[in-house]
Amino acid sequence: MLPSLSLLLFAVGATAAVPYQEYILAPSSRTIRPTAVHLRNGSVSSETALLDSGVPTEGQRHVRLILGPFNSSVTYDFGKNIAGWVNFNTTSDAGTLGVTFSESSLWVSSKACDGTRAQNLDAPMVFNITGAGHYAAPTIMERGAFRYLTLVNRGSDPLSIDDLWVHFTAMPHWADDSLRNYTGWFNSNDEKLNRVWYAGAYTLQMITMDPTRGNAIIDLYSNGTDPDGFLLWSLNTTVANGTSMLTDGAKRDRLAWSADMSVSVPGVAVTTFDLVSAQNAFNAYFDYQFADGHLPYGGFPDSLGTEPSFTYHVYALIGVWNVYHWGGDQSYVDDKWVQWKAAMEWAISQIDDSGLANVTTPLDWLRSGMGGHNIEANTLLFHTLTLGIALARNQNDSATADRWSRLAAGVQSAAMALLWQPDVGLFKDNETTTLAPQDGNTWAVKSGLVTDASQVVQISEALEARWGPYGAPSPEVDAVSPFISSFELETHFIANRTGAGLELMRRMWTDFMLDDPRMTNSTLVEAFTMDGELHYPPYANNATISHAHAFSTGPTSSLMTYVGGIQLLSAAGATWAIVPQVGDLHRVDAGFF
Repeated sequence: MLPSLSLLLFAVGATAAVPYQEYILAPSSRTIRPTAVHLRNGSVSSETALLDSGVPTEGQRHVRLILGPFNSSVTYDFGKNIAGWVNFNTTSDAGTLGVTFSESSLWVSSKACDGTRAQNLDAPMVFNITGAGHYAAPTIMERGAFRYLTLVNRGSDPLSIDDLWVHFTAMPHWADDSLRNYTGWFNSNDEKLNRVWYAGAYTLQMITMDPTRGNAIIDLYSNGTDPDGFLLWSLNTTVANGTSMLTDGAKRDRLAWSADMSVSVPGVAVTTFDLVSAQNAFNAYFDYQFADGHLPYGGFPDSLGTEPSFTYHVYALIGVWNVYHWGGDQSYVDDKWVQWKAAMEWAISQIDDSGLANVTTPLDWLRSGMGGHNIEANTLLFHTLTLGIALARNQNDSATADRWSRLAAGVQSAAMALLWQPDVGLFKDNETTTLAPQDGNTWAVKSGLVTDASQVVQISEALEARWGPYGAPSPEVDAVSPFISSFELETHFIANRTGAGLELMRRMWTDFMLDDPRMTNSTLVEAFTMDGELHYPPYANNATISHAHAFSTGPTSSLMTYVGGIQLLSAAGATWAIVPQVGDLHRVDAGFF
C-alpha cells in the first residue's frame, strides 16, 4: 500500500490553523505549577497541596505544605523541562527557604543545583522570610532550565507554603498567551517521531532568552561559592542587543555559539519562524568583528577572549546565510555584506599552497587541536565559499563570485587528493592521522564537496557501520554527539538511504534521548557516552551537561526537509521542491507557513 502523504507550504505571512496542538509542549500561560511530587525527606505534610491540580481556591487556604525544620525537603516535578523565576506564598513570619533545581532526576538534591559550570554544583537559591506574603526570585536568579525543583527548610522552625509557581521566561518577546502559536507541524503514524519533532521545537523555545540575562562565562567564574562550597550563580550579563536571542543552551552557556545555530536556525524556521532571535545572535558576532575580519569565538569576546576559531568563524557566516535563506530578508544581507565579505577573506587567507586551509587556531567544538589541513574545517570552508558565491551574485559582485568559485574548486580537489581514504570509505581528519571523524565526513556530504553518488553512499554506509546501541559515535571527541549526528542524519537522507536516517533518529533520539528516565522527556540533551552514560568527556562534572541544547535538535528540520520533503530552493521559498522520503512510514503530514 502506498503511503499517505500530506504536505503544505505557505508563503510567509499567510495565516492558517496549525494542527496537532496536543503535541506542543510550550505552556499556554507563563504561570506554571508542579504536576507531581518526586521526593520528600524529613518532616513534610500536605505536599500535594501545591500541585497544579491541587492549588486551593480562595476560602480553602487551610491546605498548605508544611516543611518541618532542619532540612526537611520536598522535590516537585513539573513534568517537563521549564525555565523561569520561582514564586511562592507563605504564611510563616520568619525562616529560611532553600530552593534547588535540576534538569535530570540524576541531580535532584536538597543541598545543591545541577551545574552551570564544569567543575562543581551550583549553590541553592535562598529566601530569607521576614513575614507572611509573596516572595519572588530576583531577575538575575532566573534558572535557565529545570524539571525538578526542591524546597528545603534551612531553619529551625516549620515553614508553611500555600502556593508555588514559576513564571516561564523562555521566548521573552512573545505574548504570554502566544507560546503555542507554532507556524509548522509534523505528524506521522510513528508517535515517537512525532514527539521528537515537537521536543526539538520546544527545546528551541527553551533556549531563546532575554540577552540581558546571558550566562557569560567570565562572570560565572567570578561569583564565588557559598559556605558549603557550591558555586554561586546569576544571569546578569548582556550578550546581545534586542529583546530576544537564540542561544546554545537553556541552562548553559546562554551565549551565541554559531555552530549550534547551524542546527537550530533551520529548526526554528520550520516550527516558530522566530528568525529575529537568530538575527540578534548573529548581530552579536558582527558587532564584535575584529580588524582583521575574524569573528569572535562565541559572540561575546569579553567572556571568551580574542583567540579565533576557524570553524566557529565560518559557522557564523553560514548562519547569516541560513537566516536569509529561510526568511528572505534582503535588507539583512545588504547590511551584513561588507562585514561578511571581510570575514570570508579572513578564512580564505588560511589557504596555503596545498589548496586547503591550514588551520592553526586551537579553538573548535571541544577538539584538542585542528590538525592543519583538517577535513572538518575545509568542508565547512568549501560550503561557506559556495554560499558566498551566491551572496556575491546577489550583491552584483561578479568578480568576487568568480574568484571564490576558483578557490572552492581548489579546496574540493585538494581534499579529495590529500584526505580521502578509499579503502575505508571515509575522509581522514588530517594528514597526520587515519582517524575518520564524524564531523568532517558528514560535512563532506552536506556541503556538496563529494559529488559522486556512489561515494556519498559509501560514506553513509561507513558511518552507519560504526553505530552503537545509543547512536552514532563521534571519535574526534570520544562521545555520542547529537550536534554532529544532526548533520549525519542529513548525510543518510542525501544518500537516499532513508532507512538509515530513520533508524538513527529512532535509536538515538526517540528511544534514548526522549524517553530514558534520566532525561527530561521534553527537551533534548547535549551529549553522552557510547555506553549510554550521561557523561561528556570534556566535562569533569556530569551535572553540567545541558538537557535543552540547540545543536541536538536536528530531527526537527530533517523530518520536515527530508521525510516531509519540503525543500526551499531559493530564499523564503521563492522556488521550492517537494521530494519526500517516507521510508517505512505509512502516513506523513507536514507543513509550515
